Amino acid sequence: MSDSSKPPVIAIDGPTASGKGTVAALVANALGFHYLDSGALYRLVSLASEREGISTENASFLSKIAASMLVSFQNGQIMLGNEDVSDLIRTEKIGRRASKLAVHPEVRQALVRLQHDFRQNPGLVADGRDMASVLFPDARLKVFLTASVAARAERRYKQLIAKGFSANMSDLLLDLTARDARDSSRGSAPLIVAEGAIVLDTSDLSIDQAVSQVMRWYEASSKSSA
Repeated sequence: MSDSSKPPVIAIDGPTASGKGTVAALVANALGFHYLDSGALYRLVSLASEREGISTENASFLSKIAASMLVSFQNGQIMLGNEDVSDLIRTEKIGRRASKLAVHPEVRQALVRLQHDFRQNPGLVADGRDMASVLFPDARLKVFLTASVAARAERRYKQLIAKGFSANMSDLLLDLTARDARDSSRGSAPLIVAEGAIVLDTSDLSIDQAVSQVMRWYEASSKSSA
């Protein structure tokens, strides 16, 4: 049950390329809520640390970068300081680095306060790996959004090609499988279906269908908590 004194939260978790980011952003826009792409924060740490030549094994330096970043989401753009890095952080190389550095508890802890700061009126839609299980356990609605590995690989392939990046379907399948295993087995905040979460498999759903379903669930949860 959510704390009525705090702005409401819709927490959407799920594996890489499940569509949770697109769905979450559209739901936030429809409700007029703030939006938190927590995965982008790890990708930002990945990009910033790569620029400084810091290894994904160096938890101490990575956590310092995470704690000092100036991040904002503006009109669909992801800003690191005054730089729009929306496309730079979406490369597969940065994504793989992000998955590796996310296993460090120090990095995750450094990003906790930053993520909590996004919880403002009138509400927040947050997507990631541990939004419902760790960051916002009192979320009004918890959704675990997933899809088959094949469907996710195809989506990621189309996204990368559309952005002008090279991509190989076989490599994407292997990479997504590896990321799933790493995210689900890590010791700190593993990817799990949180208690009270509703599972939504989008393998055969359009984006609009997925958004509509989440909106219906939120409307129902709002009525029950009133």
